[in-house]
Amino acid sequence: MQSASLNNQLDESSAELRPQLVTTVAVRKQTYGQILKSSAVIGGSSVLNIGIGIVRTKAMAILLGPAGFGLAGLYTSIVTLTQSVAGMGINSSGVREIAEAAGSDDQQRIARTVAVLRRTSIILGVMGAALLLIFSQPVSKVTFGNTQRTGTVCLLSLAVFFQLVSAGQGALIQGMRRIRDLAKMNVIGALSGAVISIPVVYFFREQGIAFALVCVAAMTIITSWFYVRKIQITTPAMTMAQVGQGAASLLKLGVAFMVSGFVVTGVAYVVRVILLHRVGIAATGWYQSAWTLGGLYVGFILQAMGADFYPRLSAVANDNAECNRLVNEQALVGLLLAGPGVIATLTFAPLVIALFYSAKFGAAVPVLRWICLGATLQVITWPMGFIILAKARQDFFLFSEVVWAAVAMGLAWTCVGLFGLNGAGIAFFGSYIFHWILTYPLVRHLSGFRWSAENTRTGLLYLPLIAIVFGSFYLLPFAVAVGVGIAGLLSSCAYSLRIFLRLVELEEVPPAARRVMRYLGPLLRIEARMHAAGSTVHGQGSSASPVVEPH
Repeated sequence: MQSASLNNQLDESSAELRPQLVTTVAVRKQTYGQILKSSAVIGGSSVLNIGIGIVRTKAMAILLGPAGFGLAGLYTSIVTLTQSVAGMGINSSGVREIAEAAGSDDQQRIARTVAVLRRTSIILGVMGAALLLIFSQPVSKVTFGNTQRTGTVCLLSLAVFFQLVSAGQGALIQGMRRIRDLAKMNVIGALSGAVISIPVVYFFREQGIAFALVCVAAMTIITSWFYVRKIQITTPAMTMAQVGQGAASLLKLGVAFMVSGFVVTGVAYVVRVILLHRVGIAATGWYQSAWTLGGLYVGFILQAMGADFYPRLSAVANDNAECNRLVNEQALVGLLLAGPGVIATLTFAPLVIALFYSAKFGAAVPVLRWICLGATLQVITWPMGFIILAKARQDFFLFSEVVWAAVAMGLAWTCVGLFGLNGAGIAFFGSYIFHWILTYPLVRHLSGFRWSAENTRTGLLYLPLIAIVFGSFYLLPFAVAVGVGIAGLLSSCAYSLRIFLRLVELEEVPPAARRVMRYLGPLLRIEARMHAAGSTVHGQGSSASPVVEPH
């Protein structure tokens, strides 16, 4: 009798828990759908940007050659480094402030935050341009070993101004989570920049590189201004004291972002200078080409994290359980999307280099493969790092960034000395191994974060598979290695699609992706039927456990 009574109590408890479990599954599937949608929007714009980038990069490579392409990379590093210092992290801290204000639904607070962000970005833009003008001669001396390019460095100050003002406008669009506008802005900015910069370089060759960068930055600010105008927010009357108080709030967190941006772009700058002085200017061009390609595919995943995931995470930063859940879900989607792309790049690296550049850039292939390994680790570590940002822990954030930068530069100096050009790629990969080892204990302390069981399983599948494909090009004949890569690519694509069909309601899949799935053969049709059957069971109150279970 006691046993029967106990069973009845357990049945009643299970009945009470079923609606909660079903709700949990539904919420998590909805969240995965949101992640996939935002990734699809940003990814779609990135695909267009990649297409534009192919044309622009191919044209630049043919017109400039490896040496000229390396020079363009150095100019870009100067602009980015100056922007990082003068920008005071306003674009990243602005996203957090706007997202937090928008989450409160306080229109007056939103209007004040927007007004402060706009005015502060203009002031910082002027300061950044002035900073580069003042230090143009030392910058030329440190970068190129002489002062002959001082005038060109002065011209780049215009690009700094345009980019800083545009960054403030982009922070507003991103903080308001206008993801489609952000995607359109990126595409139109890239297209207009390419249309202007290619003719400039065609007519002026190396002498036109700096002016082309200024033109691209000018088109970016025009495009962002157009989309900012669509956000209907009344500009409030504010005194200088109120603006100063709001700016101080932005800059308090922004300083941490500024230091982070400075060390990250500083590392990129130092690596290029090391290559320039220890290997040659052609090596900087090869490295720049590999760096550009290595970030193309993974870049859209990281952009989606910054565009949609960071504002969402900031809104729930004080809820550790919810915060950790979002990070695990974002990391899983990122890995499922990145894995096949990384394997494809590893496999077809020579073809990709030839397509984007020319036969003169063949030396970039081994570096590209090493950078792909590092990019995979970026997809894993970035979601964790956003916990530190969302919680506004400047101390942890600054510590992790500065320590990582010191290790990255030390690795670059050592590896380039030992392995030449390939050493730069090895150093990049090694720096992100260290970044993972450094970040995980920090976020574990802040929020009690742990990897979910689903993430652990996926990581244990993808990381060894990527390592096998990478190693095959060093241990096996080229034709056999390509075969291994193709097999790995097909396997990873099938696995990612199966998991997505299990994690996301079919109607949550973007329409374009659904149309592709109809033509992918029996495997996906079986998975779709299983998915539909699972949805029916959930609708009937199944006691199935949530899709992702933390350790």
